[in-house]
Amino acid sequence: MATVSATSVLRRLSGTTTLTSALAAFEAAWVLIGLRHEWAYPAIGWLPVVAIAALAAYACGKVSRRRDLAAATRRFWRSLAVACAVLTVAEISNMYDALHGPEPTQYISPLTLGLLVVVVIVMIWSMLRLPVWQRSRGDWTRFGLDAGVLLITYGGLLWRLWLHTGGQWTAQNAAMLAVCALAIVAVIALVKVTFAGTGELDRKALHILAAGVALAAATGALSPVFADRPYLTTSFLAGPVSGLATVIAAARQRRAAGEPAADPRMGQRFSILPYVAIAAMTALLLAGEIDDGPEQLTIAASVAAITALVVVRQISALRDNARLLTTVAANLSKLREYQAELDHQINHDALTGIANRERFAEQVTDRLAEGGPFHVAMLDLDDFKVINDRMGHGAGDALLRTVSRRLHESLRPQDAVARQGGDEFTLLLCGLDDEAAARLLREVLDRVQEPLALHGRDLEPQVSIGVTAARAGDTPEELLRRADVAMYAAKNTGGGRCTWFDPIMDQLADADAQLAADLRQALTRDELFLLYQPIVELPHGRLAGVEALVRWRHPEHGLVSPAVFIPLAERNGYIVELGRWILREAVRQTAEWEQTYGANAPEKVSVNISARQLREPGFPAEVAELLRSSGIDPYRLVAEVTETAVLGTGEALDAVRDLHALGLRIALDDFGTGQSSLSLLVDCPVKVLKVDKSFVDGVTGTSAQAVIVNGLIGITEGLRIEAVAEGVETADQAFRLHKMGYRLAQGFHFARPMPASDIDLLLSLPTGIPASGKVDNLH
Repeated sequence: MATVSATSVLRRLSGTTTLTSALAAFEAAWVLIGLRHEWAYPAIGWLPVVAIAALAAYACGKVSRRRDLAAATRRFWRSLAVACAVLTVAEISNMYDALHGPEPTQYISPLTLGLLVVVVIVMIWSMLRLPVWQRSRGDWTRFGLDAGVLLITYGGLLWRLWLHTGGQWTAQNAAMLAVCALAIVAVIALVKVTFAGTGELDRKALHILAAGVALAAATGALSPVFADRPYLTTSFLAGPVSGLATVIAAARQRRAAGEPAADPRMGQRFSILPYVAIAAMTALLLAGEIDDGPEQLTIAASVAAITALVVVRQISALRDNARLLTTVAANLSKLREYQAELDHQINHDALTGIANRERFAEQVTDRLAEGGPFHVAMLDLDDFKVINDRMGHGAGDALLRTVSRRLHESLRPQDAVARQGGDEFTLLLCGLDDEAAARLLREVLDRVQEPLALHGRDLEPQVSIGVTAARAGDTPEELLRRADVAMYAAKNTGGGRCTWFDPIMDQLADADAQLAADLRQALTRDELFLLYQPIVELPHGRLAGVEALVRWRHPEHGLVSPAVFIPLAERNGYIVELGRWILREAVRQTAEWEQTYGANAPEKVSVNISARQLREPGFPAEVAELLRSSGIDPYRLVAEVTETAVLGTGEALDAVRDLHALGLRIALDDFGTGQSSLSLLVDCPVKVLKVDKSFVDGVTGTSAQAVIVNGLIGITEGLRIEAVAEGVETADQAFRLHKMGYRLAQGFHFARPMPASDIDLLLSLPTGIPASGKVDNLH
């Protein structure tokens, strides 16, 4: 086991550490032998000193280039590398000072002293720039007191040593003493930094550095010993000791890179340096008084004893304080976990656990600062509200969690996903060109739209994605805006697809916004009007009712298709006000027909009610007041709603039931085009079922549409619901529908939507719509 352990230790040593250790060992042997033997070639003793300083600079520089270290840590080691590089030059200058004359000397030139001062100042500055330590005036005060105590102690020890050696002290020794004193200050800074902690800066590495610098500074006390040996110098000890310590500390820092840093607040709470200094001075005092008689020795011993008691008492108090601070630090560590959890909650979505919009904006900002290609995509679930209303909010939440998980699984580690709110998600795709981003988004689309079982039902989610590439000068807001525009373009073309942003979309969006503004003014400008399309009885074509249809005559664009302005009104919320006007106008016209034609007035007047109107608070009460003020028979009014508007058991279905309770008949429009559910015919008080044109188109053949149309008439008869076939365009379709059992129909084969005045003409005709069943032009 010992062999294995030794081998493991050797393997952990880098080549730089091994070489530095060998050179330091050689230098130690050189000095020891030099104490008994005069070296003829002192230059040999200088070469390892220079080499060790250079190796220390290399080791520190290598650590400073580690990208896995914090910026402050890399800066510290970079400063040490500079200090060691300057030290290398200083050692070369010192070697020149010692060897350029005919005889070896311990002379130190002003240049060498200046370089050594630079070395120590750079070290002190690099440590004082580290974070955590030096935060208050009290810290600086204590640092100055510790430095003063050590300097006095160090000076006293050297003074005693000078007296012991007979006062052999030179100007060069004094200059070197100043450098060593400055090095002592560096030791204090190192120790303070070690106790305070500096994040990723390894504490053991700091211990090694502190010990090395302290030993190097202490070698200055040996200057008198080398005074009569010019071929030796304290640099032979100070240089290898400090250099080897630096190399070992750098190796320790490299091994500790990436490891979690120890909590600096759990370390030692006070500095022992002042007490070591007091002990040294006490020992010096006792040593000096031994030969001066028993009285002086007794006084000195008493002073030492009192000092020792004060020191012990102070250390005891500080230890109690340290234990108290440790307890406080432990409590703070609970608090830190809570803060971390709070930070997570601030930056992440509570429902899905992925990043929220604020965190996503930060990520996009960082990517913009770093540069390089990336894309932002906006993803939205199609018909998510239908799922919420039909299956409940619990199912909607489960779907959002599933989508977020699938998005996370589809992306690469360097990408990001966030929930913007509701059913909107954002994606950040990094480092891809347009073609690669398009491939990844196709994979995302396929993955998200995979079928899933949700609360016992099979569901195939459909999503729309808008994507844009980052450009110079972009902001997070602009990128999200473009992605959002592209996403809505994907929705408007049917959804379930990915659409890239095109600058023309902004122009279309501007035109859309202008048209929306014009639509809000259309009512006050009398640009909106109603047409009425007849609903006829089969086979004779008698007028059975009408459907009110809104039209817009724009002053510049002429007639604007309802397929354009109705979705626009639904998107911007104006559909509520527009629907209110349509309902009032239709009720007014119904009342006029009742007063004019009495029992011969249209039996039913159908009005389309939007999903937004049904969800509007107080809508049924508004209809009740309109009926009361107009005086019409509520049974004449038919409220046409789409199946997607009333799916589920939400407020929309409640509103429909309230309308039925007022006496209105409820018609289910466009049946079969959405997520049809026959249970809706039971849950909703439906009296009229309108079969969509897409099914009627195939009624003359043997297609699946014909089978569906034939099956629906049986269902409506069984439930005692009127069936109206929409979009009848040919006599053959009308014939086949009548043969299947349909008795009501509407479409261009019978009549196009017409003004109320034309309906008046039909009502005035003895037989209603002509026997041919077709009205082309009544005028």
